[in-house]
Amino acid sequence: METSRRVLLKGGLVAAGATFLPGMTGPPIDLRPSAAAQTPLENPFSLGVASGDPSPDGFVLWTRLARLPLDDDGLGGMGQSVREVRWQVATDPRFRRVVRRGVVATGPDQGYSVHLEPSGLEPDREHWYRFRLGRHLSPVGRTRTAPRAASSPSALSVAFASCAQWEHGYFTAYRRMAEDEPDLVLHLGDYLYEYDPGFEPARSGNVRHHEGPETVTLADYRRRHAQYKTDPDLQLLHATAPWVAVFDDHELTDNWADDSPGPSTVSGAFDQRRAAALRAYWENMPLRRSAYPQGPRMTAHRRFGWGGLATFHMLDTRQYRDPQACGDDGGAMGTCEETWDPARSILGATQEAWLAEGMRTSSATWDLLGQQVPFGRLELGPVAIGRLSMDTWDGYPSCRDRVLAAMRDAANPVVLTGDVHDAFATEVWSDHEDPDSVAVPELICTSVTSNGDGEDSPDGSYKWARTNPQVKFWNDLRGYVSLRLTGEELTADFRSLPYVREGGAPAFTRASFAVEAGSPRLHQTAALPLAEL
Repeated sequence: METSRRVLLKGGLVAAGATFLPGMTGPPIDLRPSAAAQTPLENPFSLGVASGDPSPDGFVLWTRLARLPLDDDGLGGMGQSVREVRWQVATDPRFRRVVRRGVVATGPDQGYSVHLEPSGLEPDREHWYRFRLGRHLSPVGRTRTAPRAASSPSALSVAFASCAQWEHGYFTAYRRMAEDEPDLVLHLGDYLYEYDPGFEPARSGNVRHHEGPETVTLADYRRRHAQYKTDPDLQLLHATAPWVAVFDDHELTDNWADDSPGPSTVSGAFDQRRAAALRAYWENMPLRRSAYPQGPRMTAHRRFGWGGLATFHMLDTRQYRDPQACGDDGGAMGTCEETWDPARSILGATQEAWLAEGMRTSSATWDLLGQQVPFGRLELGPVAIGRLSMDTWDGYPSCRDRVLAAMRDAANPVVLTGDVHDAFATEVWSDHEDPDSVAVPELICTSVTSNGDGEDSPDGSYKWARTNPQVKFWNDLRGYVSLRLTGEELTADFRSLPYVREGGAPAFTRASFAVEAGSPRLHQTAALPLAEL
């Protein structure tokens, strides 16, 4: 019987992987003295492995060599030499059936990152992969190919998360996501934070600290990515399932919008900083070569399918948006005349057209928008006076209306969102005054750590519920959302952690919701307040 993912997780095959396991086949380990002389003595795979962007015949494989992850030059102590890395893909976790192998070169120009795109593999199948540099073996990662486009998968499990600030807590939520054994992981932004150490403490103080200054240069961003990648819980999740990731603002700087840096704490040439941030993001994530940045631009929006069951439309709400209205500082709360300009867009005209065409031509049961900032209207006060965040879709209402119109062409659209450090289950109404105008459900994940431990809402009601009747559930604990899709319904479990200021917290399902195919309404199916644990 095939080794289960649970055994891999508990047994350490994914997380350890410094040597071949007994019974493994593959290229022999080079034990010649010359090999040791050419290979760093320290573990060059200190940042782990990852996979992403699955297709029916392949996926992206990633690793990054780093002997000393926090070296000032951002090159992980690897010097200036080009390194040749061997790799294998197998259909079993002990590599008895290797189906792809090869050698790839990497060096300082790539930040010693490796991006591979093996193709021609069997669809809808688990695969295992690993890398070797000299005598050093990487951890073993598990990934999978997507089903054929014409197939009809019976189910798909997806976990999604966002907002993981190193300083505010431990990444236990990532470990709990891995233990849930999802088929796919979506990361919806703020994978890391750019701040200077101690810049923005959590509610009760930071529990660990960023290394280095606020990120501005390519070396800064490479070091910050490396620091985050040293976290064992994050490494475990990367090695457990393929990721599909999109960035938000903190991968560069808070509340940036196209050419506007927002309220950045560091002055300087923004286009150079943006180019550095996007390049480091590509180097450190399992992204395809087609996404490699061209200066300060990077193609991040993309679409992929899971047979006829689901199509994912991954959006970019930062690079092409008009600057935030009403002051352009990213923090404006409340509308002004500029807000209602019909020409304003959070996606840009080209991406809007791309999304509309994808909705029009989709034949999937479920069309999911993976995106960064709250989509539906959200009043930020107890009185309905139009106190809205200009950094969300509320700052671009005409664009939202156009996207809602495009969604009418899809069978069952659902919006998946990050950013706000709170969990929401909400119905997006085309008319905020009319509860019968439900257009699409929106599921918003809380943060992994950002804002610290958080607090439970015993009855799940929003703190400004009176002005937001469309919100069906709200919670301020940290965690993630676990989805299960079938041809009949989508179910969403809001998974919460009681604390993150210490590691090892359990995860529990705080609330569950279902969306039936053919209806945009949310139905709550379960609730468990923290006090009842």
